Amino acid sequence: MEATSQPRAWKVLLAFAIIYFVWGSTFLAIRVGVREVPPFLLAGMRFAIAGAVLYGWMRLRGTSSPTLRQWGGASLLAILIFVFDYGLVFWAEKRVPSGATAVMMATIPAFMAISEIAILKTQRLTLRLAIALLVGMAGVAVLAGPSMSLSEAPVDRAGACALIIGALSWSIGSTLSRRLPLPESKVMSSGAQMLAGGIFLTLAAAALGEFRGFRAQDVSRGAWLALAYLIVAGSIVAYTAYVWLIYHESPTKVGTYAYVNPLVAVLLGYFLGGEAIGLRTVLGTAFVLVSVIVITTGRKPEFRREAGGTEVAKPSS
Repeated sequence: MEATSQPRAWKVLLAFAIIYFVWGSTFLAIRVGVREVPPFLLAGMRFAIAGAVLYGWMRLRGTSSPTLRQWGGASLLAILIFVFDYGLVFWAEKRVPSGATAVMMATIPAFMAISEIAILKTQRLTLRLAIALLVGMAGVAVLAGPSMSLSEAPVDRAGACALIIGALSWSIGSTLSRRLPLPESKVMSSGAQMLAGGIFLTLAAAALGEFRGFRAQDVSRGAWLALAYLIVAGSIVAYTAYVWLIYHESPTKVGTYAYVNPLVAVLLGYFLGGEAIGLRTVLGTAFVLVSVIVITTGRKPEFRREAGGTEVAKPSS
């Protein structure tokens, strides 16, 4: 997609459709993949390949490689975002439905707000923000609380804790990225972070013993297709669409993916993944999405520089 002053409407709609539906669908693809491939190994393959493609593409276009200091900043973000966030998301999806995973990861804006208050000191805890944070946490409690008498079982407690840790780690990494040395090119920065993250995730898989007993030839075609979809559609195509949109549209409009993705994930999990949608899921999703909408529409970021691609993965997953 070439940058123009006034892009055609169909290009804008296509780019929004990609970040809405592709990123929303990655949660189901992850769940399909981790049924047969160990989670940290699957995540490592996804981001090592996607990162290598983005890095190689930018080098062929003449973009200089990151400096040693920039590799250090990218590596720190890779640990916080790819190992502790994506690694735990992949691990949790062996226990938590894909739709519920997407809803819980939608709490990232809440943790981002807390990180900006505590670390960067660029936000104040207003009454509006405090209420929004409480509503978001109430949504998580509805999804994971075992004491509530609702029509479906709560999500796995260990998986829920892993997702909260992942969301917190993502928010800290994204906040720190504003102070870390990173390449000026967003795509090169993202590629370097993905590549480093893929390497660290593979090392984590080895340390956790995920290579023992794993036989690539035993993995079904469906699982390999899920991995290919995560690499090509989820990490390369959707990220390119995201960067293009950020250039042409307001961040507020582009940020609407944060509350569209969970809805897409819940519906795909129900229709394609056989996941249940009961009162617990509906209430939890409603609380979290209200929280996200209030936070994202009320915040006024003071920084022009973005996180070098760190804001995608969540998200995206």
